[in-house]
Amino acid sequence: MPNVWCKQYGEGMKLNRLLFTTLVSAILLVASLSAFAEPDPKLWSVVKEAFFENREMKEVDFIKIAAPRRAESGAQVPVTYSVDNAAANGVVIKKLYAFVDANPIPLTATYHLTDLLGNFQLSTRIRFETDAFVRLVGETADGKLYLASREIRAAGGCGGTVDGDEAAIRASAGKIKFKVDDPVKIGDVTAATFNIKHPMRTGLQRELVSQGFVPAFYIKKAEFNYNGKSVMTIDVGVGTAEDPYFKFNFVPDAPGKLEVVATDNEGKSFTQEVEVKG
Repeated sequence: MPNVWCKQYGEGMKLNRLLFTTLVSAILLVASLSAFAEPDPKLWSVVKEAFFENREMKEVDFIKIAAPRRAESGAQVPVTYSVDNAAANGVVIKKLYAFVDANPIPLTATYHLTDLLGNFQLSTRIRFETDAFVRLVGETADGKLYLASREIRAAGGCGGTVDGDEAAIRASAGKIKFKVDDPVKIGDVTAATFNIKHPMRTGLQRELVSQGFVPAFYIKKAEFNYNGKSVMTIDVGVGTAEDPYFKFNFVPDAPGKLEVVATDNEGKSFTQEVEVKG
């Protein structure tokens, strides 16, 4: 696995390379046996040790994952993540790590949260290479970890072949649709939807004719700000589906502008803003 992936997803975590290599080997073996392999709960212990070495983690019900039990496509699996602040009983989640534990690159995204989100709720679409568990790990400011899990049946979303006019694909990459739902009530929950055109090449896909690996090409970060204050930053991984989609709630504290800056792994940035009126 290229070191650049480990650097992107590290975020200060020291990955155990031996465990990570063992994880990938096990996943590829399982995937080769069946397109719809039974989700293996034992994979999580390997992923957990690789990303959160020797750290205690508590399973909770105030972090929630809503998703279909079986998805129509492993390339586009809809999920909704949420944190119930009232049920958390004083636990404040500052960071959420989203994993698909049987993917070759398990970490799909990391969400950096702020108070402007209120009760965190976000819908997105992710990829599955084979049947697996989605795992959400919440982290507090003092480093305590909390876990939620959900089993989903889906396959074939990370590898495979790609085809099409590469020049046209790159020309359209970065086109953004960004909106805030009406009506807006200042000081109340408001929904925002962000969608960016991008192929999200994983680096594991092969070109249809040559069968050579297609280089990784993906959105790696999306930063949302409101009136100059951070709302949320997402470290986006290649486990996020093509044309990344994020619908989330936030609480505007005054009329103003919601802005997004998205950056890809080649250093290109894409910006858009939407005016929010009370």
